Parts: sequence; structure tokens; C-alpha cells
Amino acid sequence: PKGVTDILGLEVSGTIIKVGNKVKNQKVGENVCALLAGGGYSEYCSAPSTQCLPIPKGLSFAEAATLPETFFTIWFNLFIKTKIKRNQSILIHGGTSGIGTTAIQIAKNFGLLVYTTSRSKNKSNLCKKLGADITINTKDDDFEKIIKEKTNNEGLDIVLDIVGGEYVQKNINILKKNGRLINLGWLTGSEVKINLLKVMLKRLIVTGSTLRIGTLKEKEEIAKGLKKNIWPLFEKKKIKPVLCKTFKIDKVKDAHIYMDKGLHFGKIALII
Repeated sequence: PKGVTDILGLEVSGTIIKVGNKVKNQKVGENVCALLAGGGYSEYCSAPSTQCLPIPKGLSFAEAATLPETFFTIWFNLFIKTKIKRNQSILIHGGTSGIGTTAIQIAKNFGLLVYTTSRSKNKSNLCKKLGADITINTKDDDFEKIIKEKTNNEGLDIVLDIVGGEYVQKNINILKKNGRLINLGWLTGSEVKINLLKVMLKRLIVTGSTLRIGTLKEKEEIAKGLKKNIWPLFEKKKIKPVLCKTFKIDKVKDAHIYMDKGLHFGKIALII
């Protein structure tokens, strides 16, 4: 975005070395994790104080650095925009991604029936260990067909998608009346041909979001919600960060290649 550093990195953890004159809630020496607009791949960075959160007790800096981006995203989409309810059903595409591993844990802790998709039997098993009720290996099975069978053609309440492409029409097909499709990414393309008739007939809501265009006030409200409702779950061991692998900052190219190959389960952290 305009005015943002071209240094990559949207989430960090570290120790505060300086605060602005109007900052009241943080002080020098505190260990925090923070959501950024950019600049995380560096030794020092700045962040709005309202987007800094204390590192949950018992977590390392590397684990804490994996939290802000996905937890802010999931809280905003499932609790502010959607307001999920206990006993609803949700399909989380890309269950082993950072978004996926976060969404599985949060959805289970708030009483939802969780379906996930992934691209291998091993990844499906990892999703189950995190709490997914029904996992689908899309290399072997058609998720639309399986979900229709599992729900007796009734469908699901929510679909959380980071894939896009041919998944979009299938997502619409498996939503029940008044269901919601939440688009958070387009790994296989954002330009798709779909039949919107089912959106009308089933009164669906098709929505999407990206954090970077949100206002500081919006992000402050998300941070408050996380600190009150999610951060205590870390200390109770009901939610955990899913840190797949760490790389030293001078091996950043290797980290990106590793991610690009789809080898990861959860998040990758750079150590400075």
C-alpha cells in the first residue's frame, strides 16, 4: 500500500526498546508480538501500540511471531463480521496453512463442527490432531461430494477459503440456506466463472477481507477481542501456536522456497 515500507513482514515478536510519547499500555523492556503493515524482516521495526499484544505465558519469541496475522484475521472474520455460533458447521480449506491451523483451533474451542481440506493423507491426519472432526484429502476425494453425503445434502453454515479458482462454485454449492462464504485468499486464481443463482435461492452471503486496508481503530478492536477471549486459551493449553520450522534471517530465500513447495504445516518463522 502507499506509504508502506517495501521491506516484507507483517508480524513480529520482540522486546520494546522505545515507545511514543502518547503510548500508555506498553513500556520499554516488555516482550510483545505485533501486527505490522510491513517491515518485519528487519532487526528493528515500529508498530502501532494498539496492535501490540503481550506474548502468552510459556511461548517462545518464534512461536509468538506466528500469532498476529492469522489470529487477527480469523477473529475479525469469525467473530466480528460473521459472529459464529455453537454447533454451526464450518469447512476450512487449506487446513494445514497458517490460516487453517488457527481457524481449526478457534472453531473447535467455540463449539463448531469442523471440516477441513488438505492435499495429502499425512496433512489430513495433522488437521485431525488439531481438532478437525472431518478431514478431506482433495488429491483423492471431491470435497463437494463428501460434504453433501455427510450432511444429507443439507450443507454447511460457513466456508472459509484461501484457494479460490474452481473451489468457489463448489463452496457455493455446499452452503446451506443463509450460509456464508468467506474468501481470504486466491491461491489458484481470483477470476472465476460462477452461477450466482444459488446465492439468490439460498440467500447466501459471499464476503472477503484483508487486514492491511483496515483502520487502526478496527485493528485495535480485534486486538482487544483476542486479548480477552483467545490469549487466555494459550495459558490453558487449549490453543497452541503451530510453528513448523525456523530459518535464520540470512536464509530467508530458503524459507520462501520451503513455503512455496507446500512442505509446511502451520507457520514458518525467521530468526534474527
